[in-house]
Amino acid sequence: MTKQYLTFSLNSKIYAINVFQVQEVLTYVEPTKLPCTAAHIEGLINSRNQGITVVNFRKKFALEDCEVTKFTRIIVIELPSPTSEDEKHVTLFGAVADSVNEVIEIDDEMIEPPPKFGNAISAEFITGICKKEDSFISILDIQKVFAEESATTIPPSEVPAE
Repeated sequence: MTKQYLTFSLNSKIYAINVFQVQEVLTYVEPTKLPCTAAHIEGLINSRNQGITVVNFRKKFALEDCEVTKFTRIIVIELPSPTSEDEKHVTLFGAVADSVNEVIEIDDEMIEPPPKFGNAISAEFITGICKKEDSFISILDIQKVFAEESATTIPPSEVPAE
């Protein structure tokens, strides 16, 4: 079965997430800092009157930090809300990426299991790897990436207005 994935770059490596988990891609805006949060939490942004917790993927994956550039983007990701039994209720997260590349189609048969070592990020966050032209693409398990944040999302009443 063929699925579509949004590809993006971090530290010159290419990653992908299922396009159905992506709500939109935003030009980077400085999030409002929050006290007493993990170092990889950049803060909150307000998009479409919704508060979105922004996670810096470089910090989350223990990669070297870098400056924001004109290519830096925030990928808004939808995840099923762990606090709701309603399948339509989602939690939004923003993920800071160095750049967003393209939407590609990958056949399930092209995806190989992730190697146990030698990855730029922890293998627990990778569901598989595929090769496209001369590059390897690591496919992220977004549920696992945001598992910790899902348990500690900020209530909408505390979201700063823009």
